[in-house]
Amino acid sequence: MTDWERYLGLTLLGPLLWMQGKYVRFITPHLPEPSGAREGTTGQGPELRLLIAGDSAAAGVGASSQDEALSGRLLGYLRPYCTVKWRLVAVNGLDSPGLVKLLEETPADRFDVVVLSIGVNDVTSLRSPSQWLQWQDQLTSVIQSRFRPQLLIHSAIPPMHGFTALPQPLRWFMGRWALEMNRQLEKALSGQTTRTMHWPFKDAASEGLAADGFHPGPKGYDRWAEGLSKVILPSIPLVKQESVF
Repeated sequence: MTDWERYLGLTLLGPLLWMQGKYVRFITPHLPEPSGAREGTTGQGPELRLLIAGDSAAAGVGASSQDEALSGRLLGYLRPYCTVKWRLVAVNGLDSPGLVKLLEETPADRFDVVVLSIGVNDVTSLRSPSQWLQWQDQLTSVIQSRFRPQLLIHSAIPPMHGFTALPQPLRWFMGRWALEMNRQLEKALSGQTTRTMHWPFKDAASEGLAADGFHPGPKGYDRWAEGLSKVILPSIPLVKQESVF
């Protein structure tokens, strides 16, 4: 979706999209962030220092506990191969500027890998893809200066065209907006070695959703975590020498 297509869509569909957005906020159940540890050490083998940061999906909304959420499922895939020293820094409702502020306020530390989940709230606030791309660069600058990771993984914005909580044409419109954000970020990261993009749900728009039709459920988090583990494990020197998968 180009800039002119977005603006044309807002012009023609703006009142309907606004009313649908208000309706969705009214009827969609507000799921809490699950309980559970948000930092710790687990596993065996070479050390991996891991930071997971972001929005409600990073916080695990849609799962009943952190064990079933992104952090818990990812630790489950990593711990057989390495000792993971990990931390989760995430808050429901964050957009990219909010995450920049949160990470600036997080005590500086050293992490080997940082996983980001951010973007859905940038879409719903109608932040332009070009502006969103600039915020990803600002996030990267903050992360590199405060946490110095060897690898920064940007999780793609999930396919909002598959969010069953959203009625049409709002679902289509948000989906196209998110796809353009992902397309521009993927292009910007092409050829980089310390930043990469991971598409957990590229081919399955509505698979693994929680009851609210908006967040991942346990199956969605498991699929996301499994894919991330296949990106992370080869980056660990003593692990990448072996065939893990």
